[in-house]
Amino acid sequence: MDYSKFFDIIEETIEGDAHLDELAQEDQDPFKILISTILSARTKDNNTKEATIKLFSNYHTPKEIANAKIEDLEKLVYKAGFYKVKASRIKEVSKIIDQKYKGKVPDDFKSLESLPGVGAKTANCVLVYAFKKPAIPVDVHVNRISNRLGWAKTTKPEETEEELKKKLPQNQWIRVNRLFVRFGQEICLPINPKCEICPLGNLCPKDFSIEEMIKIKRSKKT
Repeated sequence: MDYSKFFDIIEETIEGDAHLDELAQEDQDPFKILISTILSARTKDNNTKEATIKLFSNYHTPKEIANAKIEDLEKLVYKAGFYKVKASRIKEVSKIIDQKYKGKVPDDFKSLESLPGVGAKTANCVLVYAFKKPAIPVDVHVNRISNRLGWAKTTKPEETEEELKKKLPQNQWIRVNRLFVRFGQEICLPINPKCEICPLGNLCPKDFSIEEMIKIKRSKKT
């Protein structure tokens, strides 16, 4: 398969940009992208964007956030949900960035993943969006679409990442998250995907087997 042309089809179809892509295009500030990715956990793009704008309208550097009062940070990131946990996390991460890395976000996976609360997805997002390094951040959209396309048969993000890295040429890794996130928000929806208007209709096997398996497992637990 020509994956470059495959992703070109998606790029020609989707509209707008995901929040992290917008940040990357605006000023590509690694620190802002890191903090925004942490805030994005278990919330919608619009909520993440609002919280990020409020936070960075008041604080601009790792030192400033590290020294901020936790109550002030909580108010600013409230829209992102789980605001107490996230405020504490970004304050802790900012302190480490300021003191250990002299105010600069590291650009390697191992250092990024060592930060409190930063898992593989967040680390890979920073590599892709802040540093333009080849990586595949796997969120719910990437995991869902990869399985529907038959590129993976996995339920865990780290397994999906490994499968995609084996299948896709490295020069296409950087496109996966950016395009699949928007595609998953606009067309390949989690419920009632818009298969009738999908430009990949003749290329997609519409494999919902993993989703069905997850549904069965959940129903057995209830």
